[in-house]
Amino acid sequence: MAAVAGLFTLLAAVAIIWREDVMRTLLDPKVPFQTYKPPPAPDYATSDAWALIPRNPLAWTPNDPPADVFFVHPTTYDGGADWNGPIDEARAGRVLSDVMLPNYAGPFARVGRLFAPRYRQASLYAMLTLRDDARDARRFAYEDVRAAWTYYLDHNNLGRPFIVVGVEQGGALAARLIAEEIVRRPEVLGRMAGAYLIETAVPAEAYGPAAPVPACVRREQAGCAVAYAMALEMDGDRASAIRNRSISFDEQGVLANLNGRTALCVNPLTGATGGERASQRLNQGAANATGLEWGARPAFLQRQVWAQCENGVLTAGRPRSPSLKLSGRWADRKKAPNYNLFYADLEADARARIDALLARPGFEMPPAPIGGVINVRRVPTHRID
Repeated sequence: MAAVAGLFTLLAAVAIIWREDVMRTLLDPKVPFQTYKPPPAPDYATSDAWALIPRNPLAWTPNDPPADVFFVHPTTYDGGADWNGPIDEARAGRVLSDVMLPNYAGPFARVGRLFAPRYRQASLYAMLTLRDDARDARRFAYEDVRAAWTYYLDHNNLGRPFIVVGVEQGGALAARLIAEEIVRRPEVLGRMAGAYLIETAVPAEAYGPAAPVPACVRREQAGCAVAYAMALEMDGDRASAIRNRSISFDEQGVLANLNGRTALCVNPLTGATGGERASQRLNQGAANATGLEWGARPAFLQRQVWAQCENGVLTAGRPRSPSLKLSGRWADRKKAPNYNLFYADLEADARARIDALLARPGFEMPPAPIGGVINVRRVPTHRID
């Protein structure tokens, strides 16, 4: 009995020490991407291809938000057999609707009409390795996001101002979308109120003052980028992973490590780059919106965290509320957190940038579409010489 107990103890210790390697092995599709058959492509002309879309995308009223939000969701698919998940995978869909949309799309629901495409996202395993197969899976996911953007722009935008939001994997895809599609069309770029690359490490040098989309340096600035990847205080492993293992699309559209380059960090408490530590008094409201019905406003927990940009990483204080703690399985802890420490701050920031865009001299909002049918009555006319 003692020997059996010792064996179980040894196995438990091994499982704890090497559990990450074990989980990576279990999630590995074990098939080269070149011979992998991906799931069917989404049809963005149908509502099933969108996690969020207005009931009538072609109509709005003066009571609707003045802008649109194109939202690219983070990783929700664990993987295993597939490099890229089907858009109707059940568990990934529940994580998207119960966790990611309420916490990360929710802050933008009151500032814009939300368009959130489903796409054949790269699996969680593709986020945990630098293998070429994983890079191929992420490039493949981008093609869906680009197709969704093209459909939205051609059929639903109708000249309205907009915001682009991406979280984690979605943030990297949104950054590439901005660089490859949006900045090449000045008439479209001029309608972008801002870009939010949340839990995303992108090279700061690509967002310099002269860039088409510069880093935001003040809250009342439109057409700029807010980007950050967060590590809680005393979490050196997370900070090191952001600096050394983060990969993003470079200027040629190639997925590459930061390679010593500093990541862009815009403090969501101030809406600006750099600066001293922003006090927790500035934290307008953290929230755990997991499980809330879409449209329900979460209870805000104010003054939960301080935040400061340190060498490209957003270091934040540990929140006091037990509802703002990481939870779930090992795989869940590798995804974007199941809470948003800057929920109300992002909402206020987006509203300020939309207001700044609308206040630009010469900027004109498109007229609301005419709804219904207008009957024109023929009346007699008389010529007057």
